[in-house]
Amino acid sequence: MPYPIEQKLVIAVSSSALFDLSESQAVFSQKGPAAYKAFQTEHLDQVLEKGVAFPFIRRFLNINTHFPAQAPVEVVLLSRNSAVTGQRVFRSIAHYGLTISRAAFTEGKSPYHYIPAFNASLFLSANEEDVKNAIAKGFPAGTVLPSKVVDITDTEELVIAFDFDGVIADDESETVYQRNDLPEFWQHETNHSHIPHNPGPLADLFKKLSYLQALEDSEQEKNRTYQRIIRTAIVTARSAPSHERVITTLEHWGVSANETFFLGGMKKERILSTLRPHIYFDDQKSHLESAAGDIPMVHIPFGIAND
Repeated sequence: MPYPIEQKLVIAVSSSALFDLSESQAVFSQKGPAAYKAFQTEHLDQVLEKGVAFPFIRRFLNINTHFPAQAPVEVVLLSRNSAVTGQRVFRSIAHYGLTISRAAFTEGKSPYHYIPAFNASLFLSANEEDVKNAIAKGFPAGTVLPSKVVDITDTEELVIAFDFDGVIADDESETVYQRNDLPEFWQHETNHSHIPHNPGPLADLFKKLSYLQALEDSEQEKNRTYQRIIRTAIVTARSAPSHERVITTLEHWGVSANETFFLGGMKKERILSTLRPHIYFDDQKSHLESAAGDIPMVHIPFGIAND
């Protein structure tokens, strides 16, 4: 029997993150809700183009095909559409074969209030205001930034990359750095190297991904030919000696990343362009840049870096 939703890793996604709604949003902005409803009804069977978060969501849902007995992941649609205007979204979901069945349509109101109701460890939206309000309430959320949509279908691997401070961990150390200077930051982290950080907004997501990787461990024990599909990475501006507290925190939580990069202030794009994650989370917009503009970036508006 599939896990109840309380035992799943749930990601909530808005229709604006999953699909390209630029055309219909322009109708709404220029002509209002009545024209928007008429436009969506008229184009009900016209499939929406893929949005920035689509490749990530498709690969995330694919995890269930490897563990059908458990079906350990789920995606829920949280949308400002009404149930009527949302019909086109669900028909597009069906067209692409995405196994999304649960949804909340809030008819113009922000849907972020329902993040905990659906047990979501992440809410992805292109609406910056919704994400900021969710973070202010203590809910895990990120703003999907515009980028090219690259959906390669010849591999199943899902690569997820995270910044550390203000994303996986809280912003305690970031606060020390912002209010002082680098030597004081290093001294603070050296003095606290044995003390784990408190969780940040995406700590639960990171932990549950590690638990999914434990399922892959078990599968590989039974089947040596099993090809792993989940790969996680931490890409942080930290360097030695401040790296030790990162390790302390992850060990305290009983989790780890497949790859960890301590860049010492080096531009993160240099690593990301090689790593090629299907999604990257950072709390600082200045780090969410790539020359080609084809890496899906998500801004986490949390902590002192966003004050």
